[in-house]
Amino acid sequence: MSPSRTHTVEIAGRPCRVWEKGSGPSLFYFPSTALSLKWSSFHDALAARARLFACSLPGFGGSEGGDAIDDQLGWCLAGRDMLLAAGFKPGDTLVGSSAAAAVAVDIAALWPDLIGKLVLIGPFGLYDMAEPTRDIFALQTKEAPGVFCENPGAYSEQMAAPAGEEAILWSIGVNRAHEAAARILWPFGDTRLSRRLHRVTAPTLLLWGEADKVVPPSYATRFADGMSGKVSTMTIARGGHLVELDRPQETAAAILAFAQ
Repeated sequence: MSPSRTHTVEIAGRPCRVWEKGSGPSLFYFPSTALSLKWSSFHDALAARARLFACSLPGFGGSEGGDAIDDQLGWCLAGRDMLLAAGFKPGDTLVGSSAAAAVAVDIAALWPDLIGKLVLIGPFGLYDMAEPTRDIFALQTKEAPGVFCENPGAYSEQMAAPAGEEAILWSIGVNRAHEAAARILWPFGDTRLSRRLHRVTAPTLLLWGEADKVVPPSYATRFADGMSGKVSTMTIARGGHLVELDRPQETAAAILAFAQ
């Protein structure tokens, strides 16, 4: 499994990676840190029926520059610039997962005429003290597989260094990706999105794993209630926070049906 093409775009003078594969309608994807590190069966499932552009945000896997962004507006500008540099056209579909979804939804709020359709997979961005999101940066390494996925082995496999990769270099890349996510979500995953969420007018699909231990599935209602556009919600059985690792085929099928 691999992309057909890997290229870079410059964001604020730093190279950021874009993976491209497939043909058909364009689908732009901001992956979570885990899915930015390696190509996966989920990427292939999307590319089977769309022209997939997997855009790794600054600091995420394969991209530089995350250490230079320290506010939400900076992340939104970087994300928008990356989409446009990768070929995003007004009306295209944007998919965001986990921490990266917090950037995707804010782009849809700040530039509502840009996004044709929006898909959010277990998105961060909102925070309710009565039902808080998980502090993922306080996790011990051995805890992470069971917290992020219903199938811990799927997470462990995704995070393992690929063949031929030096372990120390891989570890540095993983740590940089986690740091970039922390810069987006600090503190507690609250990006003050609640103040802007009403500006999201694009038709939106909210996807959650039914066993998400990081962002409670009840947050789907909080997101849907705050948006101005038409919102559909789908919960995927036997899926955790990174439902695209637990249930790649089902998650991809739901996204493709909505986008097309």
